[in-house]
Amino acid sequence: MKPGLLQIGSFPPEVQSRIDAEFERLDVQDFERAPARAGDIRAIVTRSNLEVPAALVERLPRLEIIATNGVGYDLIPLSLAARRGIAVSNTPDVLNAAVAELCIGSLLALLRQLPQADRYVREGRWAGASFPLTTSLAGKQVGIVGLGRIGKDIARRLEPFGVALAYHGRSDQQLAWRFEADLGALARDADILIVAAPGGRETARMIDARVLDALGPRGVLVNVARGSLVDEEALLAALAEKRIAGAALDVFDGEPDIDARFFGLENVLLMPHIGSATQETRAAMAQLMLDNLRSWFGSGRVLTPVPLPGR
Repeated sequence: MKPGLLQIGSFPPEVQSRIDAEFERLDVQDFERAPARAGDIRAIVTRSNLEVPAALVERLPRLEIIATNGVGYDLIPLSLAARRGIAVSNTPDVLNAAVAELCIGSLLALLRQLPQADRYVREGRWAGASFPLTTSLAGKQVGIVGLGRIGKDIARRLEPFGVALAYHGRSDQQLAWRFEADLGALARDADILIVAAPGGRETARMIDARVLDALGPRGVLVNVARGSLVDEEALLAALAEKRIAGAALDVFDGEPDIDARFFGLENVLLMPHIGSATQETRAAMAQLMLDNLRSWFGSGRVLTPVPLPGR
C-alpha cells in the first residue's frame, strides 16, 4: 500500500506523475473535503516559498516527514516538528549555482541597465541619440549578507570581476574574504549589498532604513534570499527618494501579490522569484525531494535533514 501524502502547492506534470506513482496523494482541498483521512497522511510535500501551517500539521496524527522542494525552511513549523518527532528535509546544494547565476545576472542587468537598453532599441530611440552611460561592476566593493552555501557560490563567481569582497554573518568563518561583524558598517563600505541569508525571525527586516542609509545614494541592493529580510517600506522610500541608487529583487513580502509602488520605479529590477527556476535545477531539486521521501520510508532516515530546534 502506498503511503499517504499531503501536497501543498503544485509541481510540474513530470514531477507530479512521479509523486502520484509512489504515494496516495491528497492536496489541501481534497483533505478539507475529507478530513477523516487525516490518519492516512504520513508525509507532506511542499515548496519552500509556501507556508506549512502549524494548525494543519496538528491535524495529522501520523505525520512522519515534511519534505520541501527548496533550500528554505522558514515557513515550516520546526519547533512543532521537533516536539512531534517529525523529520524535515530540504534540497540544498543542487540549486546553489542557479541562484548565484541569477544574482550575478540581475546585478549586471541593474548596473548596465539592460532592460532599459532593450526598450531603447525597440522604441527606435537609438538613431536619435546614444544610450546613456551606465555603471561597471569591475572594481566595486561588494558586501554579502549571509555567507552560506549560496553566498559562497556568489562570492566565487564575483571574484573574476575584480571586486573587493566582504561578508556579514553569525560568525567569522576565517575565509579569504573580509568578515564584518557590523551590518551597518558592511553597508557603509559597500557599493553593492547582496542579501543571501536564510529567512526566519532572526533575520526578519534586518535590511532596514539604517542599513539602506548606510548603503547610500550610489549603492545598490540585490536580494535573492527572502522578502522578509528587507523592510519593504524602508526600501520603497529609499528607492523613490534616490537614497540608494537601485535594487534588483527576486523575492518580496506577500509574493506574488507585491506592492504596486514597485511598478512605478525605474531604478528597480523586479523578478518573479526565479532564482532556482531552470529546467536542470528544478529537476535536481525534485529528484532530491523524492529521494528524501524514499529514503525515509525505506530506512527511516533522510538524505538532507533540516536541523530541528533542541536536536
